[in-house]
Amino acid sequence: MSFIDEIRRKATGLRRRVVLPEGTDPRTIAAAALLQRLDLPQPVLLGPPDPIRQGLKDAGADAALITVIDPAADPRLGDFAELLFQRRREKGLTAEQAAARVREPLFFGAMLLATDEVQAGVCGAVNTTGDVMRAGLWCVGMRPGVKTVSTSFYMVVPPFRGAAAEVLTFTDCALVPDPTSEQLADIAFAAAEARPKLVGDQPLVAFLSYSTKCSAEGPRIDKVQKAVAIFREKHPEIPADGELQVDAAVVASVGERKCPGSPVAGRANVLVFPDLDAGNIGYKLTQRLAHAEAVGPISQGMAKPWNDLSRGATADDIANVACIAALQA
Repeated sequence: MSFIDEIRRKATGLRRRVVLPEGTDPRTIAAAALLQRLDLPQPVLLGPPDPIRQGLKDAGADAALITVIDPAADPRLGDFAELLFQRRREKGLTAEQAAARVREPLFFGAMLLATDEVQAGVCGAVNTTGDVMRAGLWCVGMRPGVKTVSTSFYMVVPPFRGAAAEVLTFTDCALVPDPTSEQLADIAFAAAEARPKLVGDQPLVAFLSYSTKCSAEGPRIDKVQKAVAIFREKHPEIPADGELQVDAAVVASVGERKCPGSPVAGRANVLVFPDLDAGNIGYKLTQRLAHAEAVGPISQGMAKPWNDLSRGATADDIANVACIAALQA
């Protein structure tokens, strides 16, 4: 069974509600129809009801059984505006601005999540990452103990250290350009914490660098070493090591030679990249040259699941991320 098949299996029958704010987008409508057909998490679409319901019917869904909400006419607008105003007034948001914001589908959807009307949110097929993250941060906020919102890709790679394909967590590949040591430790923890829920195995965390165990020197290596120290102090129960070159992290023979006695070398399944250049290049190289399947980006670090899509996302992509978000909830 593939990783996506397993994700869908775990999500089957879950009655968790996932808001899809971009309700008029044809891909979102098709994803909602797919979720209903396969008894996956329940979609909640935002936007003008008549065209959305017609689109659902055209996609083969039972439109009457899918919740469609028009944010511009919802009776909760006043309560949502007041809640947003109270959360952001110290940042300079006025009551009038809050009232305007919550009429927007992104902010209305984030408020549904913040008030537990839904259990997760998925958007970004139409809106930019900046807009999606802003709505999530303003309405949902950060989870306690975490100060960095980041992302992971779940890379389904062909067999390379055994007979079976594997799922590797690559983080962060989409959001934080040049994380500090503290942010790297946050990113690593969020990715490690999510892995058992989604993949089902123990996280083995490798902090990557162009150096393995001081084989080189410089401020970028110092940053990674400090991140490892912070991570180990905060989360001693999670096996982690660094700085490691990627071959030492994932190839047993190299790991044994370069860093014998490491708790993760050669076996790592969570790869923490030192910056966004490395992460983005790394996941795309793996995707294109190794023919890996890249599932994500999956957001991490917010108090509740609020996931950003690629604007090139397909209906299947949206449905898959909705299943992942439901499992994160």
